[in-house]
Amino acid sequence: MIERIDLLLTGIGRLVTPIGNVPRYGGEMKELREITNAAVAIQGGRIALVGSEEDVTNRLQGVEIAQTLDARGYLVTPGLVDPHTHLVHGGSREHELALKRSGVPYLDILAQGGGILSTVQATRASSEQQLYDKAYRSLDIMLLQGVTTVEAKSGYGLTLEDELKQLRTAKRLNEMHPIDVVSTFMGAHAVPPEYKGRAHDYVDLVCDMLAEVAQHGLAEFCDVFCEHGVFTVEQSRRILLEGRGLGLLSKIHADEIESLGGTELAGEVGAISAEHLLAASDEGLRMLAANGVIPVLLPGTSFNLGLNKHARARDMIDRFNLPVSLSTDYNPGSCPTESIQLVIMLASLNLKMTPEEILTACTINAANAIGRGDQIGSIEVGKRADITLFDAPNLAYLPYHFGINHAYGVIKNGNVAVWDRQIVTLQAKKEGTLP
Repeated sequence: MIERIDLLLTGIGRLVTPIGNVPRYGGEMKELREITNAAVAIQGGRIALVGSEEDVTNRLQGVEIAQTLDARGYLVTPGLVDPHTHLVHGGSREHELALKRSGVPYLDILAQGGGILSTVQATRASSEQQLYDKAYRSLDIMLLQGVTTVEAKSGYGLTLEDELKQLRTAKRLNEMHPIDVVSTFMGAHAVPPEYKGRAHDYVDLVCDMLAEVAQHGLAEFCDVFCEHGVFTVEQSRRILLEGRGLGLLSKIHADEIESLGGTELAGEVGAISAEHLLAASDEGLRMLAANGVIPVLLPGTSFNLGLNKHARARDMIDRFNLPVSLSTDYNPGSCPTESIQLVIMLASLNLKMTPEEILTACTINAANAIGRGDQIGSIEVGKRADITLFDAPNLAYLPYHFGINHAYGVIKNGNVAVWDRQIVTLQAKKEGTLP
């Protein structure tokens, strides 16, 4: 029996959500629950009731309601989940823009000591406080875009202490920022300059780092950049299996530029997700499907790199019955944007995904790509009250009217984090006022 409601959200024009805890596969990605004139009741940070406003208010007769908010007829969805970012890093790489625009390939810039290695230098030179402050600002931008949970990879330190520095920063951000930050160790992001020509020795070091990361409980996942000129399939397999033996679930940057076999490796090791996949083979996609691996597609990266090809989202959904997820890939080089709403537009334009598929990819499938499907990713009784309000009449309006931020409000763990497109300060919360 409900005795008290902390927050009642009324006046919802249209509430749209996936249903369930597990990934939505293939054609299931279009199946959403839609309620017009809806309301959501929240208690203890979790959803207590969801349904039509008439039904919810009738069921709350005589119940104490601490706060009521009017959704103003807006569109309401689950809080968006960004399951692939390189959130914590030093510096920026706008100086490489001319090289990219003149046609120098991404891997060539890396081979010349730029790219990831440029950010490694800046990250090593940054203090933990500097990394924290920079990443906190990025999380604010993401929150204002409607994001409530992000994954954050290390991989710009490439020494034990600098990798731990990134992971400690992510842990602190998770504790201090409204957004939940889920950590991934990615010491195998590149071979650092001091190990040039000795990649196998660096792989030994990464395996040693894994033991330290696991011992300190600083990451849930282990990722590796399996790509020509970075880490081979064999090296990637060794790292991922070492991580798995220490309790870290596998992720993999697979076949982003060339079809090297990383997608097949993701299926072989039973990774929770395989990411990028622009050059994934049919056999690789079949192996993902056979082993329950979630593809995480990053259309902002192919867009920013000016590539003429994109991940085959339609094949993944229609032919291989895969549970596609979407993410920004926020990083300082190949995709320097925190805008999940840009990704929503690019998924429609370049990946040919429907608005319903896009929402599923940014909520329940993204949540499962970071092991959170039982807690977030849908608006259902018992789940965390992570909710985004969009100033939009329907889902199709989000990719249709592009280049602006549609998010009006964000509720995170039952607390109002954004309202009227402004972050709600602690002072406003104490005073019981909203912007």
